[in-house]
Amino acid sequence: MLKQRKPEYIEAPFPWAAPKRATVHSLEYLHSNRIGTISGLVQCQKCDESYEISYDLRQKFTEIASYISEHKSSMHDRAPTVWMNPALPDCKHCDQRNCMKPVISKKRSINWLFLFLGQMLGCCQTSELKYFCKHTKNHRTGAKDRVLHLTYLGIYKQLAPHWTP
Repeated sequence: MLKQRKPEYIEAPFPWAAPKRATVHSLEYLHSNRIGTISGLVQCQKCDESYEISYDLRQKFTEIASYISEHKSSMHDRAPTVWMNPALPDCKHCDQRNCMKPVISKKRSINWLFLFLGQMLGCCQTSELKYFCKHTKNHRTGAKDRVLHLTYLGIYKQLAPHWTP
């Protein structure tokens, strides 16, 4: 018996997500629709409190684009340590440092843009990163540092399809 194929298009889980799995809208689309702040849920690993944090889309994208541009030649198709072991936000409830992990839901509802802007994609499991690569038609075998690298570049290209890092 053949396995039932899942639909390519889904209901977009966030205003900045496109209705296609593992896809976000371009910067142009987001700007024209006045979406400039991207938010997501994080949870403290110590006190279990959770709350929403937000990122300025333009500012964070510019930071990441600059980082990619400056370091792409030295990455050798592998994610750097700062992406593999991301610095996490501090908890404003218990004051614990570097402890607010993003809440990652079912694969089809992952907040890819929030994780990208917060440079927290490294918090994803390898299977979640492979899901992203599968639905964006990227090669998805290999170590976590390779699929994480592909995920960062994949989201970058979705946001700015005409820019080359």
